[in-house]
Amino acid sequence: MSQQARPAKTDPAGSRDGGLPAEGTRTPEPFTADGPADAGPGTEAAPGGEDKSRPESMRRVATASFIGTAIEFYDFYAYGTAAALVLDDAFFPNLSPLNATLAAFSTYAVAFVARPLGSLVFGHFGDRVGRKSVLVASLLLMGLSTAFVGLLPGYATLGVWAPLLLVLLRFLQGIGLGGEWGGAALLAVEHAPEKRRGLFAAFPQLGPSVGFFAATGIFWALSTGLDDAAFRSWGWRVPFLLSFALVAVGLFVRLRISETPVFQRVMDTQEKSKAPAMEVFRTHWREILLGAGGMIVAYGLFYTATTYCLNYATKGLGVPRSTMLALSMAACLFLAAGTWFAATRSDARGRRRLVLLGCGLAAVWGLVLFPLMDTEQPLLMALALGGTLLCMGVVYGPMGAYLPELFSARVRYSGASLAYNLGGVLGGAVAPLVATDLQASYGSGAVGWYVSAMAVVSLVCVLSLPETRTRELG
Repeated sequence: MSQQARPAKTDPAGSRDGGLPAEGTRTPEPFTADGPADAGPGTEAAPGGEDKSRPESMRRVATASFIGTAIEFYDFYAYGTAAALVLDDAFFPNLSPLNATLAAFSTYAVAFVARPLGSLVFGHFGDRVGRKSVLVASLLLMGLSTAFVGLLPGYATLGVWAPLLLVLLRFLQGIGLGGEWGGAALLAVEHAPEKRRGLFAAFPQLGPSVGFFAATGIFWALSTGLDDAAFRSWGWRVPFLLSFALVAVGLFVRLRISETPVFQRVMDTQEKSKAPAMEVFRTHWREILLGAGGMIVAYGLFYTATTYCLNYATKGLGVPRSTMLALSMAACLFLAAGTWFAATRSDARGRRRLVLLGCGLAAVWGLVLFPLMDTEQPLLMALALGGTLLCMGVVYGPMGAYLPELFSARVRYSGASLAYNLGGVLGGAVAPLVATDLQASYGSGAVGWYVSAMAVVSLVCVLSLPETRTRELG
């Protein structure tokens, strides 16, 4: 039998395992972990003559893109949960309760400010050197910064140096995460068959759901199993220290994948950009700004429903910490469902249409969120949080393919990362701070109007962008 495998049989839907296009359609060159499928030893043929390298490699790519984002967002959300529950006492004990909360959320916001810088740094090398090596570097930076937060002494030991070092580590977290999402999304999208990009981009988009669930679950277990004094003394550090082990797992998976075929073609044809950041601002400034605007509501919904509502319910309404953490974990299932539904449907329905649907739902749900929260009834609070994260998932799911498809291959890492992370500054960094101030001044209803306003802004931005699902990636 020749090294070129015979065409696979198609199912009634016209696809084979792994979401591949039907026989006769144009497909990218199959890749294994070690290179092209026709390179010899890397190709494994089934007894019936079917080439199994492509489905096998796509499973590996999906796993690598998913596990990396899950670990990095676990790290990021562990900090957000700690900021809502304990960092004000550990690092800002001399401030009033409101100012200590604002200070803790400010250190939280520092990472969002750093994320666009991480996009520029990692985006430059991602568009010049390749997606794979940059993803390894971002994982290391993010994971180690998180782990060292768990080792950092508090204000009682280091005085003013404690919050300063906390801000530095949080800044490094932001740099690392600024390079993570763009690379993970491109890893999935640039490996995927043309008509299945939304499907494979769903895997890195599911990473935040799993990372948040894991971080919240560990905090819940510690809150349930430890008394308050032990939790505030050392228990909150455990989720950060676990990052050492998670980084090792992530590195093992990511080091086994190949460079994307799209970027490999850019290298082969000598089309690499000499200055990706400058070029993307010159040629794609509109896509960057509108893409960032489209992301505002996704970030705003998530961090209002998680970080802000966790603090609001435990310290403002007096809901037990363990109850709120359990409700947050339940709500996270709605996020995963919304993400998967919208991402996979976007291959047939279009990215833009589903993102607009999510924005419209969010504009309405923002007005429902806090009336439900203020009932202090666990079922209604779970509905409030779950509905919010479901709306977020419908917006967020298609973005894994939508943002990369807006940019040309030579500047795609820089462009997609910048749009994604600039949206994080406006939606994620600002939301808990603005919500805290609005609630203190005007009550919780004002926070709901703020959420709806973010949804309207994102809706207008996405209306100004084109549909992209049929675009060639180059």
